[in-house]
Amino acid sequence: MNLLTEKKNEVTIIFVREERLDAHNSGDLKAELAALFEGKEKNILVDLKDVRFIDSSGLGALVSGFKNAISHQGNLKLSGLQPQVKSMFELTRLHRVFEIFSSSEEALDTF
Repeated sequence: MNLLTEKKNEVTIIFVREERLDAHNSGDLKAELAALFEGKEKNILVDLKDVRFIDSSGLGALVSGFKNAISHQGNLKLSGLQPQVKSMFELTRLHRVFEIFSSSEEALDTF
């Protein structure tokens, strides 16, 4: 999976550089999130602006990351959801669980 990680102030941003976040690659994102929280990162933003499709495996990886954030007293926020991805979050009601922002710049101001 093509993930780009960047640190801005106290926030680690993971840019998911894939059009699909599904069963074939969601394990990589899940592992990356777990490793970051285990490595004592507290504030993580996942930028999904390049993702055009997400399935239950992709949602599961993000939920796993969210649970990891809680157990490590951290924060996991999302940004850049495309319309089809956003509709999946609304359909599954996960938009009520995650803090979701239109851009990473907007999200960075909230940490």
